[in-house]
Amino acid sequence: MNRENTFFISLMAFCVNLLFGSFTFAANSEKIKEGETLYNQNCVFCHQPDAIGKPGFAPSLSNPELLSISSDKYLMSTIRDGRKGTAMAPYAHLNRDGISAIVTYLRSHETLPNRSAAVEAQRAAQGDPRKGELWFRDICATCHGIKGDGYLAGGSGSAIGKIGFLSKASDGFIRETIKNGRSNTRMLPFSGPDGLADLSETEIEDIISYMRTLGK
Repeated sequence: MNRENTFFISLMAFCVNLLFGSFTFAANSEKIKEGETLYNQNCVFCHQPDAIGKPGFAPSLSNPELLSISSDKYLMSTIRDGRKGTAMAPYAHLNRDGISAIVTYLRSHETLPNRSAAVEAQRAAQGDPRKGELWFRDICATCHGIKGDGYLAGGSGSAIGKIGFLSKASDGFIRETIKNGRSNTRMLPFSGPDGLADLSETEIEDIISYMRTLGK
């Protein structure tokens, strides 16, 4: 193949990539717009503009740590099914396309790498729920309520003891949340020297194991 043909093929490949890349960008931009519209019609009343949430009322959905560990499946199924026993109603009527657009809009707030696949692949917790109950009551119940009932029970944290959350969140998701917390929220990290309680790996496993008993 001569130099002219090689140059022509390379130029065509560049143009095709540029063209389809533009289409992809435009399509994604349109989906973000659609998601923002649906968000403002359905979600903004609780989760506030730009999905920043409201302490003691609704969690932030644009939080970087949340988006980093949340799979699309987790976000979409939560929107679709809601959270039974909380103020989070199901939005299945928006259908898959509408819910997917909202998730795309939420993803437009991402500032951290998406680690959801690795988080979902983490092993199941192997702790002692009896010990976990003690830690939960001493630490987690302060914000989330004695049984993890959240806002409706007067807590400042979300309902992490309800089946609506526990049936969606993997042990890896819960583990990472306890360890690293959520920046600019009341959910502080609980692991390491800078953690609020410097919980050990074993103690975190105990808490997760206890939380799993709350959803039954």
